[in-house]
This record gives sequence, C-alpha cells and structure tokens, in this order.
Amino acid sequence: MTAQIIGLLTLFSLMLASGQTVFKMAARTADSLSSVSGFMSLASNAWFWLALALYGGATLLWIYILQKINLVQAYPFVALGFIIVPIAAYFFLGERVNIVYYAGGVALILAGLWLITVKAGV
Repeated sequence: MTAQIIGLLTLFSLMLASGQTVFKMAARTADSLSSVSGFMSLASNAWFWLALALYGGATLLWIYILQKINLVQAYPFVALGFIIVPIAAYFFLGERVNIVYYAGGVALILAGLWLITVKAGV
C-alpha cells in the first residue's frame, strides 16, 4: 500500500470523524425530532448541512480509494474513527473520555490496524 493511499485513507477517516462531530453539533442545536416540524428545522441548521457535505465528500473519496485498492485493504482504516471521534468530542464538544478507553482501546485498534496492513500483507 502506497503512502498516498494511506494518506487518502487517513483523510477519509478524518472526514467521517469530523462529520460525526458536526452531526452532534447539529443535534445540540436542532429542535426535537419528535415531530415533523423538528425534522423540517434541520433544513435551516448549518451544522446539519456541513455534516452532510463532509459525509458526501468522504463518500466520493471512498469510491476513489476503492478504485485503487481492494475493500479488504481499505476497510480497516475505518477503525481510525474510533480513535478520532472521542478526541474530537473531548476538544470540540467538552465530552469526557476515560483514560482506559485510550490506554487499552486505542492501543488495540492501532495494533490491529498495523497487523492487518503491515504484517498480514493485505
């Protein structure tokens, strides 16, 4: 796997994680979605549209990546979102993150990604 592809896969994961963070911002500022008017209010929610744009861009990038490499090679990079989203939630949303999450969970995700991409020769 080339450095360019790894960079694009990382960008893809960053775009998805950013989209998730911005969707949370939309959820914080949107009216309750328990009624039709709540759903309609999303049409004027800038955070919602930004999140959709991030997801749309990520989708186009994903299709480009899949034209270059196999899905089995690309998909493990989606796991980077499990690392990026909590970091973004901490810094941008003020959410708390348990140190055990990072001490164990992140280490295992990174080790698994390394094993799949480097050692397994995928």
